[in-house]
Amino acid sequence: MIRVGFGFDVHQLVENRPMWLGGILIEHTHGLLGHSDADVLIHAICDALLGAANMRDIGFHFPDTGADYKDVDSKLLLRRSVELIAQKGFKVGNVDCTIVAERPKINPHVEAMKACLAPLMNVTEEEISIKATTCERMGFVGREEGITAYATVLIEK
Repeated sequence: MIRVGFGFDVHQLVENRPMWLGGILIEHTHGLLGHSDADVLIHAICDALLGAANMRDIGFHFPDTGADYKDVDSKLLLRRSVELIAQKGFKVGNVDCTIVAERPKINPHVEAMKACLAPLMNVTEEEISIKATTCERMGFVGREEGITAYATVLIEK
């Protein structure tokens, strides 16, 4: 059996926060605001995985109302999401993601992100696609107020 899931996340860009994206720290003038480390890409992947397994969403499993997840490393949330779908007999097949940001430039970091994410999902880097685009200076992403990420996953039993 195979199933497909889709995830989306958005976080606001703010000063005086580190920028965690795809599990790696990226040097930038701003970081992403959130209860956890606000890794928008990992959060979209978690939602896609959980959704594919019909297990609700990241906020259900890792609520932003408790101290347990305050400033948590999102890599732990991804590893736990993979464990949760495994409890239902699923494993990750492949992941296809898109990050939407004006800055920083994402392409120089794609290979490092894939290297970081692959072992967390028990897949090879070949099973992870990370693409980047901008909003052509339109909307909140275009004004550099935030970053969005989309993820589609295939899981299999």
